Amino acid sequence: YFTCTQCGKSFTYKHTLDVHMRVHTGEKPFSCDQCGKSFTQSSHLKIHMKIHTGEKPHTCDQCSKTFLRASVLKKHLRVHTKEKPHSCHLCGKSFSCLQYLKLHQKIHAAVREYMCFECENTFASAQCLKQHEKIHTGEKPYKCSHCDKRFSHSGNLKTHERIHTGEKPYKCSHCDKRFSDSSTLKTHERIHTGEKPYHCTACGKCFSHSSALHNHTKKTFIVSRSS
Repeated sequence: YFTCTQCGKSFTYKHTLDVHMRVHTGEKPFSCDQCGKSFTQSSHLKIHMKIHTGEKPHTCDQCSKTFLRASVLKKHLRVHTKEKPHSCHLCGKSFSCLQYLKLHQKIHAAVREYMCFECENTFASAQCLKQHEKIHTGEKPYKCSHCDKRFSHSGNLKTHERIHTGEKPYKCSHCDKRFSDSSTLKTHERIHTGEKPYHCTACGKCFSHSSALHNHTKKTFIVSRSS
């Protein structure tokens, strides 16, 4: 075995040790001739070059979306399989990606270190803060290629454009119905599962939709006011 003198890691081949040593030396001998970005391994440069060529060789067999990396495709497939391998040890809630779990765990830790200077609301991630700030700036950089509507988030644009294209990539696992966005699919599947995640804190009654709970709460309030 060949052992790294910096961190003690061992490798079967000397070449693998030489590549590993670049972590410590900072050496990046493989440079992109398009943008100048450098990499420690030729394989990493090869993947990076696909950004410039537009090549996305990994295709989802469920909805035909294409991806630059196999690892990103693997994560995407969890949208279809409903696989959520990362669980919170405090509440049991599961997530498809580790980064989502880490963000969720900040709720338990009450970590909200990103503050909006306009309204002083705090957020668990820089991304959440950045999205929130568009409310104040009115920034809508994402324009629909089919009509004049604009959106503050790329995800909202993508969902909207399916109105024009008719694309419905999300299929119900219980019947043949398909949907243009994952949230509508999730709501629909409660018809099959009987799940009712929204409950009234006053009477304990449960509902499958948040709007149904809202209507129930409003009616309860009106009745209590009139009695």
